Amino acid sequence: MMVNIERSNVLGVILAGGKSSRMGTDKAQLSFAGNSMLTHTKQLLSQANVQNIVVSGKDYQCPDIIENAGPLGGIHSVIKAYRPSAILVLPIDMPLMQPKLLEQLINTGQLTQQAVHFQQYEFPLYMPINAFSEQFFNQAFSQFSGKGPSIKSLLAAIPSKQLSVKHHQAFINTNTPEHWQKALHLQAQNSKESYVS
Repeated sequence: MMVNIERSNVLGVILAGGKSSRMGTDKAQLSFAGNSMLTHTKQLLSQANVQNIVVSGKDYQCPDIIENAGPLGGIHSVIKAYRPSAILVLPIDMPLMQPKLLEQLINTGQLTQQAVHFQQYEFPLYMPINAFSEQFFNQAFSQFSGKGPSIKSLLAAIPSKQLSVKHHQAFINTNTPEHWQKALHLQAQNSKESYVS
């Protein structure tokens, strides 16, 4: 039985700052399983027992301090604004993600005090905010030159752990209409089969 570690100190961060240019419409407002993707993503975090949630993006609670700095620009802005002790980052465009996978990240991260993500995938990402992460963000954004640092460079600079993946479809990223249709098709299949990862 998995121990349900206290998660009130984990801030859920929804990344909704992308321009959705390849999708052609605002991904946050797309309808999935009867809700907007924004509501659906909030529900995924809530079902993983993450109660404190902030949306990162120009039109939401936490706009980027530095524009066009990519996902880490959004994460940097949230850390500066909210000073969390740990964050769980989930992009707005992963409709098939499962709460138990998010719980797995949190449990592992809180036990090891390391950043945790799944093999082959940078997101979702659990990250404790500590001296390692603060040093990375301070250095990366003190000399910002127009292009934000990569998630890969972050994970190389801080203690991190990778978890193995059993079902890759949970990690489908819906950047284009084709990806979106694939996710809708899989969701319809899954609701019939009630697949378990």
